[in-house]
Amino acid sequence: MKEIRAIIRPTRLPHVQAALRGITNYPALVVGKVEGFTAPPSIGPRNLKEELTDFVPKVLVSILAPTEAADAIVQAIMQHGRTGKIGDGLVWITPVDQAWRIRDGAPAETMNTADKVTD
Repeated sequence: MKEIRAIIRPTRLPHVQAALRGITNYPALVVGKVEGFTAPPSIGPRNLKEELTDFVPKVLVSILAPTEAADAIVQAIMQHGRTGKIGDGLVWITPVDQAWRIRDGAPAETMNTADKVTD
């Protein structure tokens, strides 16, 4: 099992979400509002506006998925989260050794579509 995390532009979230729904074995996602900035040396000269407003709103997406679905999920996030401009974000994968559903204590890898809760 893998955890896929991505920091993306808030305006790209609907596009990423729509793309993820089309992936087989796509389980669900958690989204949080975050703020961040890119290290100045990596983006070159900054203007006055950037100096005064260091933190930019972003969205942190977290997905716990079967290993076999991870690559497709990352590709969907990269393709549909991209604008081609500095600040598009970052995506990474972390291995998950174990996870359990709180509701019944079942291992998360046994979760299927019928187990998803919408509220």
